[in-house]
Order: sequence, then structure tokens, then C-alpha cells
Amino acid sequence: MSSRAATKAQAREKVAAMRAEQARKDRRRRVLLAGGAVVVVIAVVVALVVAKAAGVGSGSGSTGAAKPGENATTASAAVFKDVTTVPASVLDTIGPGSAASTPKKITAPALTVNGKPQVLYIGAEYCPYCAAQRWALAVALSRFGTFDKLSATHSSTSDVYPDTQTLSFHDTSFTSPYLSFTGVETTDPNQKPLDSPSSADQKTYSTYNTAKYVGSPGIPFLDIGGRYVSAGTFVDPKLLAGKSREQIAAALSQPGSPIAKAVDGSANVITAAICDVTKGEPVKVCTAPGVSSSFAAFGKSQ
Repeated sequence: MSSRAATKAQAREKVAAMRAEQARKDRRRRVLLAGGAVVVVIAVVVALVVAKAAGVGSGSGSTGAAKPGENATTASAAVFKDVTTVPASVLDTIGPGSAASTPKKITAPALTVNGKPQVLYIGAEYCPYCAAQRWALAVALSRFGTFDKLSATHSSTSDVYPDTQTLSFHDTSFTSPYLSFTGVETTDPNQKPLDSPSSADQKTYSTYNTAKYVGSPGIPFLDIGGRYVSAGTFVDPKLLAGKSREQIAAALSQPGSPIAKAVDGSANVITAAICDVTKGEPVKVCTAPGVSSSFAAFGKSQ
């Protein structure tokens, strides 16, 4: 082989070696990039798992920021239990208690949903009178069915009886074989919009929340099966001043407590009205001494 041919061969071999080296570098670079991507994905997944465990962005409970107009908390398990399982013996001992008012009987078409009597509540979370009434309504309704949960809220801090601790019917469902419940909370404690009543419920509210039927129109408004209506609270908010939700709920099982006499007494009055539209069902509830005495008490006031 001539020296010239040998030089060309060496040049070709050098080029081939360079190309092979470049190919090895390219493969190594791709492997490193792929490995880096996997590491990033794993890091992101781990971060999300940790954040979820910490409750960040959950939208429920006391952790996580609430959106404007959104009720951010759920009542504690202890409060829920105390409100929904007030002993029958306590309710019977109290009877109508110190209920400040009673539902007014009206003549109107039956109010029903899916063939069952409807209990319609319209209020607002900022309203201190609604705050007081909700305690009694929750106790009464729990004798006919089951709430999936109860939200925790408070009345406005700039209204009368400021910051009254209470429950909310916003974002809550209720199941019962005897009746249907609709709870409408139109605004939150800062008067930002929450719930809007259906057209049918708005018509009921506009028609019967008038002087002709309730005396002094306002909220909370309550319509029980189209047979009884009320506006305002049966529970004096002053009794709840300075009390936490836990303290209020715990007092409901203490028959000597002023809170129990007002809230449980009002619950018995509401229960008696509901029993009238459910035709005495469930029998065990509707024939209870506390309910019978409450019905007799407000029946005389009609």
C-alpha cells in the first residue's frame, strides 16, 4: 500500500472512531436526561403525597384556605354527636322548656318534596337569630332522619350578639323516610353569597314570610309542610353568648341547663309541628311526653 493510501485509511479510521465516540456520548446523555426526568417525577409525587397528608389545599377542616363565600369547617365529631343524639329522657323532662315562640298554624297547600312533607329553612350565617334557631332545628330534625354532616360557623362579629357560635346547613344533606329537609344559607358570616333558594322555595318564602302569616317577617324563616310557619328564633341568642360550639352542644344533655331548656324546648316544639304533618310518624318520637306537652303548649297559642 502506498503511503498516500495508508494516510487516507488512517483518516477514515479516525473519522469512524470520532463518530463512534460521539454516538456513545449521545447515548449517555439520553440516559442521564431520562434518569433526571424520573427523579423529578418521583420528587413531585412525593411532594404531593406529603402535602395531602398535611391537609394543604383540602378545602375542608381547619387546614387549607377557604375560597371567598365558602364555609371552610365541619363541626367536630363531638359536637355532631351531642346535637344529633340528645337523650329522649332529657327532651321529655324539658318539654316546651323556655321556647320563646312557637310555629304559627296556617291554611295553605301542603308543602312536599317527592311525596314527603317538606321542612324549609331559609336563613343566613351572619344572622345571630338564625345561629340560635339552628341548634334547635338540628336537634329536632335528628329525631326524624340523619344528617351526613353539619358545618361549623358563627354569626357576624359586627351584628348584635356578635360571633354567636353555631352550625350551618350549607353544603349539608339530610335523609329521612318521613320528611324532606331543605336548608338554605343565603350568605356567609361576612354576607358573601352562599346558597340560592329554588324558584319554588323562593315563592314559598315570598308568600308566607309576610305579616299576614308570621307577624314580623324576617329570617330565620321556617315552613313545616305548608301547615306551620315562623320567622325569627325560638331560642334567645343571649343564652349562647361567650360559649363555644362544644360548650353549647354539651349543655344540650343537661336538663337543668338554661341552654338545654331553650334549645331542647324549642326542638320539642318544632318536633310537635313536624309530627302533625308526618301524621304521627315515627310513633316513638311523636308520642313522647316531651313532644305531647309541647304540642299542647303551642296548640293553645294558635
